[in-house]
Amino acid sequence: MNKNKKIKVLFVCMGNICRSPTADAVFRHFVKAAGVDHSIEVDSAGTHAYHIGDPPDHRAQNTALQRGYKMHDLRARAVQSSDFEEFDYILAMDKENLTLLQQRSPQQHINKIQLFMQYGKNADAHVEVPDPYFGGHQGFELVLDMVEEASQGLLTHLQSQNNKG
Repeated sequence: MNKNKKIKVLFVCMGNICRSPTADAVFRHFVKAAGVDHSIEVDSAGTHAYHIGDPPDHRAQNTALQRGYKMHDLRARAVQSSDFEEFDYILAMDKENLTLLQQRSPQQHINKIQLFMQYGKNADAHVEVPDPYFGGHQGFELVLDMVEEASQGLLTHLQSQNNKG
């Protein structure tokens, strides 16, 4: 990976307390395990300002912790206009947030905005990461399964892009 410039990845959901901090924690873990944390920076944010400053949902934290991912230190924040300039990849968890990001983005940065699950093995079958907030424990397990899969795909993509450059 390029030692001169960090690749910056931003995960985005609605409130930044379930899906995007899960993706943040899981991808950060994968990046560190691959030994490329010196060249990839990870963050998460929400399209809505419902939970600014709050830690991730306790159900998301507990589910992640059972698989060895820590996110207790993360705090919810809203997407800022500067994020469109600063980040190389802005990955939405679902189509609604994708549309909101595209509407807010300056035109020159619109190509950075994508659905996160396009990096999953079954991108056609799982286009969106479902919001587990109003459901039970199984929803958080499903989100974690999907995030792990797409995180591996994203890491592979970033490593292959670097090898081309």
